[in-house]
Amino acid sequence: MKTAHTLAAWTLAAMLAGFAPQTLSGDGHDHGDAPAPSGGPALPRFTAVSELFELVGVINGKSLTVYLDRFADSSPVKDAKVDLELDGKAVALEPHGDGEFEATLQEALKAGVVSVTATVIAGEDTDLLAGELDLHEPATEEHEEPAAADMKPYAIGAGAGMLVVGLIGWAARRKGISRTRSIGGAA
Repeated sequence: MKTAHTLAAWTLAAMLAGFAPQTLSGDGHDHGDAPAPSGGPALPRFTAVSELFELVGVINGKSLTVYLDRFADSSPVKDAKVDLELDGKAVALEPHGDGEFEATLQEALKAGVVSVTATVIAGEDTDLLAGELDLHEPATEEHEEPAAADMKPYAIGAGAGMLVVGLIGWAARRKGISRTRSIGGAA
């Protein structure tokens, strides 16, 4: 009798494990500790560094934002004038606060390597900075289903199989109990 209870308990545990909620949930319903989705791909940027200055430019379509800091302490450069060229074409930058400049490009930059040259004049300091901007074509995203989705049919089949085994065990136990009672009652 103790063996029948143990078998029934193990069968029930296996059956419940086969029907765990994560195997039945659909895409986006895992409630796990997934990292927060990013807002999209990072915007293209370039840097140009010297012993005095650090220049960073961020391209967003036809908009360009340039940040100019002192190399020694990363503080924004006040009252600076920056002459910028992208592939030899002058870009008119407008100051928007200490060490921040903005421009609207005449046309979006094409894919490839773009040379960047900046002349910085800040008080007594003058410097020439050079760098490159490496632009790539936007990558097409391939959506791959997670491996758990591939396992879903197997998990459902395993759960159904355990259910059948459990029902057979339950029926055998019921038949064994009724036989024991009738045998025990006749003695």
